[in-house]
Amino acid sequence: MKMLRWMCGVTKMDRIKNERTRGTTKVVELSKKAQERGLQWYGHVMRRDETYVGRRVMQMEVPGGRARGRPKRRWTDVVREDLRDEQLSENDAFDRARWRKAVRNIDTT
Repeated sequence: MKMLRWMCGVTKMDRIKNERTRGTTKVVELSKKAQERGLQWYGHVMRRDETYVGRRVMQMEVPGGRARGRPKRRWTDVVREDLRDEQLSENDAFDRARWRKAVRNIDTT
C-alpha cells in the first residue's frame, strides 16, 4: 500500500481509504492474488497424472496423531476453504479453460 500511495502521490495524512487507492491503480489485494496463485497451482497438480510426485503427496496420509491444541493450518485446508469461497469443486480443475476463468482475480477492483 505504501508503494501504491507513493505512485498516486497520496500520503497517509490525506486519509484516503486503501480501497480507493487500489481502485485508482487497478490493483487487487495481495491476499486475493495469493489465493489465485494457490488455486492455479492446485489445478496444475490435479491435472497431472497419478504418478506425479506432487499429486501423490497431496493424497498421502501421514500416520500418527497431531499435537494438542489448535491444529496447524495446512495448505490443503486453505485450498479447500478457497474452493468453498469460490464455489468450485475439486473436479472443476480438470476443465482448464473454466478453471482459469473461475480462479482468476483480474487486477481491476
